[in-house]
Amino acid sequence: MSRDQRTRSRRHEPDSFRCRHCRLDVSTEAPGTQHRNHCPSCLWSRHLDAVVPGDRAAGCAASMEPIAVCVRDDGEWAIVHRCGGCHTVGVNRIAGDDNPLALIRLAVKPLARPPFPLELLGRL
Repeated sequence: MSRDQRTRSRRHEPDSFRCRHCRLDVSTEAPGTQHRNHCPSCLWSRHLDAVVPGDRAAGCAASMEPIAVCVRDDGEWAIVHRCGGCHTVGVNRIAGDDNPLALIRLAVKPLARPPFPLELLGRL
């Protein structure tokens, strides 16, 4: 057995990654989460996990656009991402160093672009 074959199972996760969207170098260490896979600046992610957070079993690996935020039953915010490759929608908890302005932009997006003309509200 070669040395590469023996050490393959002991591969370490990288301690940083470069955001595919804004090109920021991002540490994988983040307050409030154990498996960071989204950029704290622009909130874009990469399709890495398949079923369980941190499993890194997704075969797609495409960029995931942040499309919304949601609030869980315990009050914790999460980012809703849509994969640009396979169109899977996933939810990731926010990290303590995520850009608050970017999070608020996502939260108010439906109010800024309603699915109907605002003039219709005057008729109610």
